[in-house]
Amino acid sequence: MLTRRDILKSLGIAPAALPFLGNLSSLAANASVAKEIKKRLVIVFTPDGVVKEKFWPLKNDSFFSDPSSTEQDALPPILTPFKDLQDQLLLVKGVHNKIRGDGDGHMRGIGCLLTGIELFPGNIQGGSHTPAGWASGKSIDQEICGHLQKGITTATRFGSLEFGALVPNKANTWTRMVYAGPNKPITPIDDPYQMFKKLYGKTKDRENLKSILDEIHGDLAKLASHLPAEDRRILEEHADMVRKFERELQTSHENESHPVPTLEEGIVEQNEQMPKISRMQTELLVSALQADFTRVATLQYTNSVGQARMSWLGIQEKQHDLSHKPNSDIDAQEKLTKINAWYASEIAHLAHRLAETPEPGGDGCMLDHTTILWTNELGEGNSHSHLDIPWAFVGSGLGFKTGRMMSAGGKPHNQLLLSIAHAMGLSDLDRFGNPDFCSDGPLTGLS
Repeated sequence: MLTRRDILKSLGIAPAALPFLGNLSSLAANASVAKEIKKRLVIVFTPDGVVKEKFWPLKNDSFFSDPSSTEQDALPPILTPFKDLQDQLLLVKGVHNKIRGDGDGHMRGIGCLLTGIELFPGNIQGGSHTPAGWASGKSIDQEICGHLQKGITTATRFGSLEFGALVPNKANTWTRMVYAGPNKPITPIDDPYQMFKKLYGKTKDRENLKSILDEIHGDLAKLASHLPAEDRRILEEHADMVRKFERELQTSHENESHPVPTLEEGIVEQNEQMPKISRMQTELLVSALQADFTRVATLQYTNSVGQARMSWLGIQEKQHDLSHKPNSDIDAQEKLTKINAWYASEIAHLAHRLAETPEPGGDGCMLDHTTILWTNELGEGNSHSHLDIPWAFVGSGLGFKTGRMMSAGGKPHNQLLLSIAHAMGLSDLDRFGNPDFCSDGPLTGLS
C-alpha cells in the first residue's frame, strides 16, 4: 500500500496539500485504518439554563414514532427543531451536577460541567458566593482525546478542536469549559478566520482572501490521478467544501467593509453576526470531521452568564438578564423559549449537515458515526439549579439507544461522563473527576 510519505515524495506534492489527505484510506499507514469504524464526539454548550416545561417531554421511553406527524406535542417547543431527527435524539433527565466547593453557581456550572471536579480556590469573585479559580482537573473531551491520540488507527492531526461563537475576549472561569488538566483551561476559537487558518495552515483573514486551492490545484489533480475512485470522491468533496467556505469568507469580507462601531465595555463584539458565525463554524466543523482532522470537538456558544442580544429573533434584552426573571414572568419565559429553540435549530443544522454527508470511506452518513451532545451549565437560570441539567444526544456515534427520553433518577453527572468515555473506547476508566461520585460506575440504561 502506498504511504503518504511515498506518494508525496514521488509526485513532488507541496506540503500545503497535506490537510486534504488525512481521510484517504489508500494513503493510510496500514490497511486496518480503512476498515476501522470511526466514533466522533461533538459537545455543544449553550448558557443560562432552560425553561424546564418547554424543554423536557412529559413522558419517558419514546417520542412519537412517526417523525412526519403533525401533532404539536411530539416534542416540547424548545426541541421542535429536532422533529425530523427525533429518532436520533436521546434526552437524559435526572442527571445532576453535585460538585460543590468554591465559586458561584455559574462558575461551578461551566467549570465543573465537563471536568466533574471542584474549582481551585482563587480570586475571581462571582455573585454572593466565595471566589474561585480554574477547574482542578481535565475535561472529559480531553481525556478521550488523550486516549485516541495514543492509538495508531485513531490518532488525528488535531487531537481535539475547540470552536466558539461570540465567546468574550476575556479569560475567566465563566468563559472556559475545556481543560487540558488542572489549572489548564483551553481557549475556544470563535473567529472562523482563525479556525480556517488553524485547519489549513494558511493566513486567511479579511485582508488576505486568495484561495489556498488556487495554489495547490495542480498538486491535487496530480494526486487524484493516482487514487482509487472512492478516495478521489472524498478528495473532491473536501476541496469543494473548502472552496465553498472561501466564498463565504469573501462574502463576509465584502459585507463588513463599513466602519466597525465602538461598543460599550462588556458587550460581545459583532453580536448581530452570531447566526452567520454559527453557520460558518458549523461548516468548518463538518469539514474538519470529514477530513478526519479530529474526532473530538467542542462548540461553545457565548459563555456562562451569556449576554447575547438575539435581535434576529425580535428580542432586545440580554439572555442572562432574561434568565433571572421569575417563572411567573410569561414574557421572559416565552423569549427564553425562543432563544433556546434557536440554539436547538443551530445544533439540528449541524446534525443535518452530518446526515447529508456520506461517511468517508465507510457506510452510511457521518451522523451514523458521530454523536452531538448538547448541554448547559444550569438546569434553570433564575434558581441557578444544577439539577436536571439538559443532556441531549443526537446521532449514533456512541451507540446509545435514541428516539427516547430516559430518567437517570438523580445520578451525579460524573457517571454520565464515564458512560461517554466508555462509549468512546475508554472501557478501563473507572472514575472521572471527583471519585466520590463515581462509585456506581457508568450510568446504566443508555444503550
